[in-house]
Amino acid sequence: MNHKSDVEALDNFAEKYKNLNDEISKIIIGQHDVIKNVLISIFSRGHCLLIGVPGLAKTLLVNTIAKTLGLKYSRIQFTPDLMPSDIIGTEILDENRKFRFVKGPVFANIILADEINRTPPKTQSALLEAMQERSVTAAGKTYILDDPFFVLATQNPIEQEGTYPLPEAQLDRFMFNVNLDYPTFSQEVTVVKNTTSDLETKLNTILDAKEITFFQNLIRKVPVTNNVIEYAVDLVSKTRPETEKSHSWANEYIKWGAGPRASQYLIIGAKCNAALNGKYSPDIEDVNVIAYSVLRHRIVRNFKAEAEGIKTDDIIAKLSEQ
Repeated sequence: MNHKSDVEALDNFAEKYKNLNDEISKIIIGQHDVIKNVLISIFSRGHCLLIGVPGLAKTLLVNTIAKTLGLKYSRIQFTPDLMPSDIIGTEILDENRKFRFVKGPVFANIILADEINRTPPKTQSALLEAMQERSVTAAGKTYILDDPFFVLATQNPIEQEGTYPLPEAQLDRFMFNVNLDYPTFSQEVTVVKNTTSDLETKLNTILDAKEITFFQNLIRKVPVTNNVIEYAVDLVSKTRPETEKSHSWANEYIKWGAGPRASQYLIIGAKCNAALNGKYSPDIEDVNVIAYSVLRHRIVRNFKAEAEGIKTDDIIAKLSEQ
């Protein structure tokens, strides 16, 4: 990609993002914030957790994004009997009586971990190394995963039967936790019209793997002022009860707060959000825009918060008040 300067490259990035959005919107009606959050996590080299009831086009969204980004895509349906080898691959004895590793579905650019909370922790953790190290170890040998690599996991609300809550260590691997809502009445009318006729929509590929990697590296170069970094770290510090910077609501309603990974994701996400909106450096507003998605799954409420009906988003809203 030939750009005369990083500024020109960032302008090109904002333009490509707009094209991506237009392309995805051909298939996905509404859900603009969800699409934006998924794209921010891809360009920030993060992973994303989508939470919503069945039938809200979570799988379709990932499929559509994979097509517009021209990436190899794998869907893994998580079930109670899924084994780690079903994800990472397994060794087989070939015709020459030698062991050969057969790669599993994790060897792709975009992984859709469908209903990730339906499988036991042993299998959930098979994704951990892949998400963090971007590599897979099998039979003592390490295999590097393709770049870019992105896990998008969907989860049904935890109250449903037959689910295994994700451990905190696994949740922390996800950059964003995004809630999906039902479509509005007019959006649902459009969805029904489009999906019950013989209308066929052709998707164009907007970016390829090389361009995505270029833009991921470009986002890292975006400068951030000290006051924005301090604001992000301060916001995360407020979530930790009984510490020097803790907020009164944290002491009252939070069992434990977010770790340093939250501060890192707030800054990298704010850089990407700024770049999407044509800005060359993020400000505090950019941090606040993504704060909910970054902190939502890193704050554990205590019994008092649950008893009083105080939601995690209410706590984040209170902490991010200036």
